[in-house]
Amino acid sequence: MTSKSLEAPNWKFLGLQSADLSIAVLSVLYLVGIVGILLPIHPDFILLTPLNLLVSVGLVLLHHGEWQRKTISYLLIAYLAGFGAELFGVQTGLLFGDYAYGRVLGPKIWGTPLMIGVNWLMLGYCAGILSNTLLGQRSFWLRGTLAALMMVGLDVMIEPVAMAYGFWSWEGDVVPLQNYLGWLAVAWPLELLFAYWHPARHNKVAVALFCLQIIFFAALLIF
Repeated sequence: MTSKSLEAPNWKFLGLQSADLSIAVLSVLYLVGIVGILLPIHPDFILLTPLNLLVSVGLVLLHHGEWQRKTISYLLIAYLAGFGAELFGVQTGLLFGDYAYGRVLGPKIWGTPLMIGVNWLMLGYCAGILSNTLLGQRSFWLRGTLAALMMVGLDVMIEPVAMAYGFWSWEGDVVPLQNYLGWLAVAWPLELLFAYWHPARHNKVAVALFCLQIIFFAALLIF
């Protein structure tokens, strides 16, 4: 079942297609984020992170194309699975290890930010789209596995930055191998589901956003 009223926009502004304009907006947002955090412009600048996440997800999903029931289902599953895994992880230490969230990601329930589910949704969608772009019509097992590995690879970059800027903290200030295995355990079924339900879905804004995430965390890691 599709909804033609929710097709991706196809208009121009200042000579740019809507998708290119969205990529330009995201590029500016992430550049401002890098500069604002590194200088820093204001001690609470990093608290704008939840707003950045919401704008990023909004611009990506705006260009999804024809929406289907399974797409909405995937987004709900990704949010609930991501948030649920983090909630379980924070409360027990059994999935990712012993860690605790700071205030950067906003309001929390039982020590778990509501926005962390949005982050899982965003990264899961973008990694799935990027895997489709790289592997084309190959099997959903291969595309889903690559997407999950890309998510874990990105988390390797995220962890030291997150610790340095108060996103979350680890017991003993050491990220355990368990964390990355836990990420893979959560990401792999989500990405297999995405690959199975969206075998030919492409979204250049999603690809750009995943690349911007890499650039953002690499810049904060290096500088």
